[in-house]
Amino acid sequence: MTARSRAQSFDLAAAQYAASRPSYPAALFDRIEEFAGCRLAGARVADVGAGPGIASVLLRERGADVIAVEPGEAMAGEFHRALPGVPVVRGDGNALPLAEASRDLITYAQAWQWTDPCRSVPEALRVLRAGGALAIWWNTTAFDVPWIGEQHERIAHHCGVKPRSAARPSDSEAIRLAGLAGLRVERRQVRWSRTVSLDMHLANIGSRSAFLVLEEADRQAFFIHERERMGRMFPSGEVEETYVVDLLVALRP
Repeated sequence: MTARSRAQSFDLAAAQYAASRPSYPAALFDRIEEFAGCRLAGARVADVGAGPGIASVLLRERGADVIAVEPGEAMAGEFHRALPGVPVVRGDGNALPLAEASRDLITYAQAWQWTDPCRSVPEALRVLRAGGALAIWWNTTAFDVPWIGEQHERIAHHCGVKPRSAARPSDSEAIRLAGLAGLRVERRQVRWSRTVSLDMHLANIGSRSAFLVLEEADRQAFFIHERERMGRMFPSGEVEETYVVDLLVALRP
């Protein structure tokens, strides 16, 4: 299964993604403002790979002037429902449908890994004004929470993917992997948590690309057993999910 196929799979579960995926903590946007050297209020922001608008909602709440870039038709529909007054243009980070030097900030929430940095980095630099910033981030696994680490191993085994290491990459390695070497880059991790129903927890897992590309029978086989396991672990039916947001902010010269 190609990376492109996995990226496109999200459009098949747009409503599920919108309803179950976690948001982001306020501290994340504080760090973006700090590193970008400007307030989000009034900033011209392009939210690329915006999906159903999870990050765009928060950027708007901070007063940003947001335009979304989203390749998926169903995801764009979910975005319009969440933010009916915010423009959405169809496209992706490898060929941004935006004018040169037109944005103060470009954001990628959970979406940078679906781009080719050899194309997406020059595109970001083209669209950013001088001194503008590119912010990319992910809600990553809190491996130090035992049950979360164990669940991660089960998911990787079932989906036939290699489990990620519990050790987070060094700053220099993270910058290299993101394709941002040569730019001035700041990195921070922001820890946060949310409490959700078991149903929402499982729906969140099911909205990941590793599951979306599986056959229906394979998906159901995992969730039947996982629901039983998690039900014993959380008899109240409420699950506290812990995340570590990994943020990289690169400044345009």
